[in-house]
Amino acid sequence: MSKVIVVTGVTQGLGRTMAAGFIEAGHTVAGCGRSQSRIDELSQQYGDAHLFTAVDITNQSAVQTWSENVLDQLGTPDLLINNAALINENAPLWEVPVEEFDTVIDVNIKGTANTIRNFLPAMIERESGVVVNFSSGWGRSTSAEVATYCATKWAIEGLTMALAQELPRGMAAIPLNPGIINTEMLQSCFGSQAQHYPTAQEWAEISVPFLLGLSAKHNGQQLSVPL
Repeated sequence: MSKVIVVTGVTQGLGRTMAAGFIEAGHTVAGCGRSQSRIDELSQQYGDAHLFTAVDITNQSAVQTWSENVLDQLGTPDLLINNAALINENAPLWEVPVEEFDTVIDVNIKGTANTIRNFLPAMIERESGVVVNFSSGWGRSTSAEVATYCATKWAIEGLTMALAQELPRGMAAIPLNPGIINTEMLQSCFGSQAQHYPTAQEWAEISVPFLLGLSAKHNGQQLSVPL
């Protein structure tokens, strides 16, 4: 059965490869990202059957408008994936600039909450659907010089576990560690060592069927993509 899948951060990295994988598998994707030019590329590539929109997920009113358009044009999501995230440049916590700290917090935590706030009521009304909030290995452990990012991903773990307790039967909220993947984000932390990890495309070949297999029975489980 074809699903409606909402993905944030769809213009690059994991988001873009997930969107391609879901579409190839016959599902309908509504994706958002900050880059209008990349959104235009996706819209041209995949056509009107899917909906790609430039959205700043830290802006509640923008997310509300986006969600209303998605619900009106495509219907209620079966799968909501909060993938969009930023990481701070490697630095001790006290050296991370205030503006950079605030931006990472706003995108990774507030952006996720905005998306949930605007899409989840329709899913609850239908009493079905899965919310997957991307966490990280750094949402369950820590490393030096990424304290800001760690703080957001530990927050995502707690937010999602609490949300799982609030949902009606038949639904699920899952904090997901996607694993270590060679993306621009990893390269910013690991440098040349990032090349030793799977590419986003290699990751998507495993993660897309894994994500499509999630259901209510996984509610509240702290899962990891089985790389």
